[in-house]
Amino acid sequence: MTAEQRRNLHAFGDYVRKTLDPTHILSYMAPWFRDDMVQYVQAEKNNKGTMEAASLFLRYLLELQEEGWFRGFLDALDQAGYSGLYEAIESWDFQKIEKLEEHRALLRRLQPVFKTRVNPKDILPDISECLIDQECEEIIQVCSNKGLMAGAEKMVECLLRSDKENWPKTLKLALEKEESVFSELWTVEQGAKGVETKDLGDEEIETSEIQIFYKEEPEYQNLSQNSSPPSEVAPLKIRNYQLELALPAKEGKNTIICAPTGCGKTLVSLLICEHHLKKFPQGRKGKVVFFAIHLPLYEQQKSVFSQYFERRGYKVAGISGATSENVVVDQIVENNDIIILTPQILVNSLKDGTIPSLSVFTLMMFDECHNTSKHHPYNMIMFNYLDQKLGGSSDPLPQVVGLTASVGVGDAKNRDEAMEHICKLCASLDASVISTVKDNLQELTEVVYKPEKNFRKVESRTTDGFKCIISQLMRETESLAKSIFDELGAVTPENLSRFQNRDFGTQKYEQWIIAVQKACIVFQLPDKAEESRICKALYLYTSHLRKYNDALIISEHARMKDALDYLKDFFNNVRAAGFDETEQDLTRRFEEKLPELESVSMDPSNENPKLKDLCFILQEEYHLNPETRTILFVKTRALVDALKKWIEENPKLSFLKPGILTGRGKTTNNTGMTLPAQKCALDAFRTNGDNKILIATSVADEGIDIAQCNLVILYEYVGNVIKMIQTRGRGRAKGSKCFLLTSNADVIEKEKMNMYKEKMMNDSILSLQAWDEAIFKEKVCQIQIHEKSIRDSQGKAKPVLDKKNKKLLCRKCKAFACYTADIRVVEPFLLSRLLALMEASTLL
Repeated sequence: MTAEQRRNLHAFGDYVRKTLDPTHILSYMAPWFRDDMVQYVQAEKNNKGTMEAASLFLRYLLELQEEGWFRGFLDALDQAGYSGLYEAIESWDFQKIEKLEEHRALLRRLQPVFKTRVNPKDILPDISECLIDQECEEIIQVCSNKGLMAGAEKMVECLLRSDKENWPKTLKLALEKEESVFSELWTVEQGAKGVETKDLGDEEIETSEIQIFYKEEPEYQNLSQNSSPPSEVAPLKIRNYQLELALPAKEGKNTIICAPTGCGKTLVSLLICEHHLKKFPQGRKGKVVFFAIHLPLYEQQKSVFSQYFERRGYKVAGISGATSENVVVDQIVENNDIIILTPQILVNSLKDGTIPSLSVFTLMMFDECHNTSKHHPYNMIMFNYLDQKLGGSSDPLPQVVGLTASVGVGDAKNRDEAMEHICKLCASLDASVISTVKDNLQELTEVVYKPEKNFRKVESRTTDGFKCIISQLMRETESLAKSIFDELGAVTPENLSRFQNRDFGTQKYEQWIIAVQKACIVFQLPDKAEESRICKALYLYTSHLRKYNDALIISEHARMKDALDYLKDFFNNVRAAGFDETEQDLTRRFEEKLPELESVSMDPSNENPKLKDLCFILQEEYHLNPETRTILFVKTRALVDALKKWIEENPKLSFLKPGILTGRGKTTNNTGMTLPAQKCALDAFRTNGDNKILIATSVADEGIDIAQCNLVILYEYVGNVIKMIQTRGRGRAKGSKCFLLTSNADVIEKEKMNMYKEKMMNDSILSLQAWDEAIFKEKVCQIQIHEKSIRDSQGKAKPVLDKKNKKLLCRKCKAFACYTADIRVVEPFLLSRLLALMEASTLL
């Protein structure tokens, strides 16, 4: 390659960045790109977007010294299908690509209408010649996984990068062929200059306004990495109450921002972050770290910050537990201006010295900061901060900003105790100011709609044959377990032998089972064979009791049929495993009762009254407003699955097409939803009009932006005052409603108490805001010193690493499993492949 060609490629680099998705040609560049370079480009696309990946690719390309790479690059473009870019670079004439810019500008402006009016599957066959083959496959995949609106957005993203001279006309013909209303807006001859806003019509304008007005973060709703060049960056549209919330933090004060869910706190954080980064004089740079506790929330915030700040020339990166193994944390921190983290990443990095101290940051932002207590990772980070502050270190400390919808009141019974609780949270975050909306309350109430709260007390079944049969099986299983204790006599640990009258089908019963299983793990006898036999038998008995207990909870809140299906699945898994004599006996007992259970569960007279009431609420709300979007909160994953089946099999409700959202944590036989599955569920609910209801556990009640929801149903679901405010806040649209549905009068009373505590919290905040700031700081400092003295007095010695080779035993039967020296770390991809092979071999 000549020096002139290298200069030309550098000069015309912007065209390459706007057009090329480098991941589509990496396989063709293998002779010139090392594996690590390929991985870095792919990671750049995943973390920052296509344009950033193209920039990195171009930098690597221009640094190559090997012979023939330029010709190889042109051949790669040709083979991948980038005919327009290939022709432009070969002749160094980019006029054809430049002429496409006005059509790109038009498409950007019409994107909100495009995604609601165009079915991407209908027009894809006719415009596929204008796209790369891989892009067509990606569009189909997005349509399948996330819905047609998400597919349309993906199609726009691909068209904006298309290098085909004829793509605007091809799109016009495809739209006309499908008689799409959008074809009237797509003016090929005049491009963006020929569009008049009146063409949109009243209906489209009204819909657009509603979407923008009710979304929590409307100002960045349609941002995407490639939607406009940096020169077209628009300023934030900040409301007055958001400026009020941000003011103390912009003045450099450590601040807790407490404002309702749905008011745009993320937008406030963007404002604070931008102001902070701009305030540094030339030669100095700020560095911001933003914490999010849940992975879906982390992904949401990473996307928002990247889309907003990368256009303004800042570097943004994110690290979570799902990605931390593949990145070097200190390099990510050093090379970026804004880092989005799940907090445990920083806890680990401070502990192992990867990050030497918090002084590397100039601003720390804690989303859902009310979690800063006890041994939460937020508190672990702030312990480090406070040790540095109170230890007399001369190193500068970062500014601290917390964001929450509710600071809570803990166990407070009056205002003084509530104020003390809030002061402790401020001490934990070293906050000298609590920022709330006071001067612009009218504007806030016009934007944030507090859902109408309804309590619905429903009746339980008057007779419950299913519970009678399952309770009999549980008593028999308890007797078998008790016979094991009788064999042991005096050596039985206290919590193993404590068989008291417990209520079956309750959380307390499950807690007792867990206590027994934990005691079995550490229980020892001189005769190891006898120890193994006893522990294995106890483990099996308690595991079956736990499943019966789960089934009773499902039956109580859903259908008997769902509870019975849950037990059938469990016993099918038992048969497919070891199936020893104890399991055979327990299975036989269940099967003897199975016909009776089948009969009871299929009897229409045993229908659950709670479900009748839930069905009535849903029918009524969707009759009043067919566009209603609902989140149904429940306590357990098993109940999520049961209610999903009930809705799908109910002819009156099947049109709702329920989606589900549960946590990622592993339970006894359930690994939870993966992060991609969670993202898919949220995206489908946001963008797919067919998914009218989302059934969720607590993972959806904090922070996640689900702005379209206008009906929240708490199905036997209640927590503390923070959880009440968070779950109620999921219903963000105007006219939202919130129902608490329960058969337990105590649950309603607890929720009413939460409402009282919410008022007490707000009154306490107002009282604290009236304090002199110096006096408040002194109060916070006293709490910090007191809490540090307690921590120091309770300080535990660092554990000494025991390098001896230990035996690892099965927790179930105490059989030898392996030595600690046999343990190896397996890459996640290899592990998944290994598990798949193991599963396949088991099936064979």
